[in-house]
Amino acid sequence: MMIETNSPEETYEEGFRIGKSAQAGQIYCIKGDLGVGKTVFTKGFAAGLGITETISSPTFTIVNEYHEGRLSLYHFDVYRISDSDEMYEIGCEEYFFGDGVCLIEWAELIKDILPENVVWITIEKELEKGMDYRKINIDEERKVS
Repeated sequence: MMIETNSPEETYEEGFRIGKSAQAGQIYCIKGDLGVGKTVFTKGFAAGLGITETISSPTFTIVNEYHEGRLSLYHFDVYRISDSDEMYEIGCEEYFFGDGVCLIEWAELIKDILPENVVWITIEKELEKGMDYRKINIDEERKVS
């Protein structure tokens, strides 16, 4: 599925819509260059789960946990992971197979350890369509390739 947004607010709303329908055990993998709106999307996703805490990118902590919504959210940023073994060191399997929802930024860097079925969300800019234009591709649960 492909969605187009034309403002950060629309990108947030798309995240909200997906978060509202998220189910326990799902893993959402977000791909996109720096500055495309991954964190804006994630803030909307968290709000869709009923989380009101301030959402920030876990770039230096690797994972932030939010437990106040209808499901727990485990928000990963694996940009600084040097290899997949680091994910095992922080107990990724407990998150992946727990009763919450995982949202992983830069997931393509650890695709070798992801479970069989994940939802890939790719956010791209197309500057010729405007500074705030985003194309969001959602590949519903599929085997990691």
